[in-house]
Order: sequence, then C-alpha cells, then structure tokens
Amino acid sequence: MKYSRILLKLSGESLAGNGNQGIDDSVLTEYAKQVADVVNEGCEVAIVIGGGNIFRGLSGTESGFDRVKGDQMGMLATVINSIALESAITRLGGRAKVFTSIRMEPVGELYNRDKVLEVMKNKAVAILSGGTGNPFFTTDTASALRAVEIGADVLLKGTRVDGVYSADPEKVPSAVKYDMISFEEVINKRLKVMDSTAFTMCRDNNMPIIVFDMNTPGNLLNLVKGESIGTVVSN
Repeated sequence: MKYSRILLKLSGESLAGNGNQGIDDSVLTEYAKQVADVVNEGCEVAIVIGGGNIFRGLSGTESGFDRVKGDQMGMLATVINSIALESAITRLGGRAKVFTSIRMEPVGELYNRDKVLEVMKNKAVAILSGGTGNPFFTTDTASALRAVEIGADVLLKGTRVDGVYSADPEKVPSAVKYDMISFEEVINKRLKVMDSTAFTMCRDNNMPIIVFDMNTPGNLLNLVKGESIGTVVSN
C-alpha cells in the first residue's frame, strides 16, 4: 500500500451522473464501494465532497443571491451529499461518520481534527462537510486545508477526466496528458487543477495532488496501491 492516509475530493456534479442535478444512486453506490474497498485494505480515508449537483453559491450570485447567503446554501448542499455518501457506505457494510464545519447536531458532529483522526484509525470513513464553514472559500480549498490538517499522504481529486491535460481534451482532441507535473508548471501553463487558494495551500505545504478518473471502477484502490493512474502534481 503506497498511501496509508488519503483525503479524497469528489465533485458534487459527478454524483448527478448523466443528469444535471440531484443524486444518481448508481454513481453514489459505485463511489461508496470504491471507498469501502480502500478502507478494507487498511488505508485511512477522509472525504470532502462538493455540492454543485444541488446548489453552487458562485453561480447563485448571478441569479441575484447575496454571495454570503449563496455560499451558505452551497455549504448545506455539501452536507446533503455527505449524508447520502455516509448512508451508501453503511449500506455496503462499511462505517462512516459525517463531520460538519458549522454546528449541525444531530446531522453531523462539529469538525475536530483529533476526532477525525480517531475515526479514521478505527477504520471508519470521515466525511468532512460544509466546506471551510466560511463564504468565499470553495470545497477545493476545504479539501486542501483538511488534507494538510489531518496529515494526509496525498490529496486525491476524483473527477470525470483521467488526469491533467495541456488543454480541455473534450474541446481540443490533440491535448496532451501529463503523467507528472510540478506546481510551478501548472501555474506557468495556467492549467486548471484546483482554485488558486487551494493550489497554493498544497504547494506551500508540500501536499501532492493526484487528479484521476473516479468513474472507472477500481481506480481508487489501484491508485492507493501505487499504480500510475491520473496525473501527479507535486513540488
């Protein structure tokens, strides 16, 4: 096992499957199965999931929402997704616990790093919801912050693409995929991996990022075991 403790970042949009919003139960179950397989191999897992399949604070402001209120709605959306993922993992016979960045008992326990570490050491998945608990920060930034706080070996960004490319592969067929790339190269080439705040936090704290396709069954486990999957971003 190459990684003994990971922070997995999942996008809310991916939970919608082929739909534009809501939660696709088949996708949710597949994600839960992949996570359970990794835990069964002895890896400690924390997860941060977005809420874009339910509400995006930033796009909400374009519809007239106050940015602070919009971001708070987005935080609540991540909690809904986190509860759904917790339920899916439990349904498969695994154990999971939702933590929230703002007080929301009995929905979830208020985030506390030491309690999160204890949960993971007891072979349960820690699902960290609510973003950072503050407006103007994305779930990318929350995942970077939590990864550094819990001392994760790596931040895994599960997406619908299989890595980082020189351009959008869906728009530019000739785009080249990188197997490894440095933080500086990503900045100089202006490639979109994570938002700038999250990216800077990872770079300054030597937290490697691996961007990979979460929608390919078995990818997460194979990656944790050390297979070359996706794109590694590091110093």
